[in-house]
Amino acid sequence: MAAVALRRFPALAGPGLGVRVGWGSRLHSLGLRGGPGPNQTPRVPGWQCCGAVCLQRAAVLSREKNPMESAFVQMLEQVELEKSLCSDHELQVFEDEEKMRWRQADDYDSDEEEDVGQDIVTAQDLEDMWEQKLRRFIVANRIQEADKKNDRSTLNRRLDEKLTLLVKEKVGDEEIWLLPQSEWKSGETLRQTAERTLSILSGSSLCGNELQAAFLGNAPAGFYKYKYPKAMRTSDTVGAKVFFFKALLMNGDLKTKRKGDYVWVTKSELKDYLKPKYLQQVNRFIFDTSAMPA
Repeated sequence: MAAVALRRFPALAGPGLGVRVGWGSRLHSLGLRGGPGPNQTPRVPGWQCCGAVCLQRAAVLSREKNPMESAFVQMLEQVELEKSLCSDHELQVFEDEEKMRWRQADDYDSDEEEDVGQDIVTAQDLEDMWEQKLRRFIVANRIQEADKKNDRSTLNRRLDEKLTLLVKEKVGDEEIWLLPQSEWKSGETLRQTAERTLSILSGSSLCGNELQAAFLGNAPAGFYKYKYPKAMRTSDTVGAKVFFFKALLMNGDLKTKRKGDYVWVTKSELKDYLKPKYLQQVNRFIFDTSAMPA
């Protein structure tokens, strides 16, 4: 067995008896460690568990149709029109036209009508009233003021797309953008950690009113592992393992004087804030059909 080991590690063999004096240091350089002594306990750096919340605001408006979708909708409307029956209003229009022709006839006798002397509202009169109401109606603009100013600190933007909340956190000496996260505490589940993250964010000075969200399941939607900067590493902790939970915003908003501390961004805008490896993991569980090519 010793001969086999020497053939595998020829650098350990000396010119004479086969084993050099620096054998222990050689094994250490190869990453092989001997067992601990009687008064020694092996210390292996661990990972800090964190729960993060992927808070999203659903689209408020349906997105505009592309040319192919518009042509398809127009075709369906034409087919429906050709195969449809007359509505009650259209039947009323035909009946009113028949009455008008009868009143204009030479043999018209007003005594035969039951509604003589009453104000008659025809279907055409109704259409005229509806037309006037339609002219007074003003359609809201899809492009909001925040879209014109590219203000990403408000929910009142990109109404036809999903928005995801990102916050700025300080890791070591560097400020980076992340999904909101907190350190896991003993006795709670990872989902409870994510819920606590949201409650901390709501109760902090960054919030004007409480965020209300519905979490989508008990299992994490994604996972990411990263190492701390060398200055932050300890003998017990080398980095963090983050478990992401998805949640849908139901009510509330972030109100802060420091607008640079958080942003509401679309899927296509994530790349402007997140680091590439972090973004790669986040993109695996954030879906938005509006961001897909037509």
